[in-house]
Amino acid sequence: MDKTVADLATAVAGIADGMTVMIGGFGGAGAPIELIHALIDRYRATGHPKGLTVVNNNAGNGHVGLAALIEAGMVAKLICSFPRSADPVVFTEMYLAGQIELELVPQGTLAERIRAGGAGIPAFYTPTSFGTDLANGKPVEVFEGRSYVRERWLKADVALVKAETADTHGNLTYRAAARNFNPLMCMAAAETVVQATRIVAPGGIDPEAVITPGIFVQKLVQVALPQQEEVLNRAHSTYPLEA
Repeated sequence: MDKTVADLATAVAGIADGMTVMIGGFGGAGAPIELIHALIDRYRATGHPKGLTVVNNNAGNGHVGLAALIEAGMVAKLICSFPRSADPVVFTEMYLAGQIELELVPQGTLAERIRAGGAGIPAFYTPTSFGTDLANGKPVEVFEGRSYVRERWLKADVALVKAETADTHGNLTYRAAARNFNPLMCMAAAETVVQATRIVAPGGIDPEAVITPGIFVQKLVQVALPQQEEVLNRAHSTYPLEA
């Protein structure tokens, strides 16, 4: 029942070439920076994992976190809503050079596709994107006189998630807006890897406050002082540091 692991390297050790990886966060809020950087460290040491499909709200900013993962050449495809965020220079340059594939998904549809994956719902209908290029090739049905596009669920091999407090059984809480996509991704992944600011004993979280039940969490590592993407970017940080 104790889902804690010794360190970040152990937490990400099971991620393999070609996997689909969901990464929580809305911009920097709730983004598991340390887990992402640990994955980059593993790639630099072993050459793996590579060819990843990453699901995230945006395309990363600056040269840290998701942007650094893309810059390292580890991501073959990105599924996201906002490829043009505050400073998406890494993704933009690689996309224009044909080095990364993009699947653009409206934000509400992205959230619902992930939720559907966790709920075991293979497909659903939404009016969003009807009549646009994003609907090309997708089935369309009419309900009560309005056209709806059929969208498929999204599931992942692994989700990387940032929580505020966890108990050793994997029950999670989140800090304010850091909640965002994280709970949905926990449900939609075969394995959820969590970095938490605090890890407490079972019973240390009020059951009424639990957002993600421990049944959806497989690995848990404590990061007592997590870095914030926006702070790193204001300091013009890069990862790895010598990059």
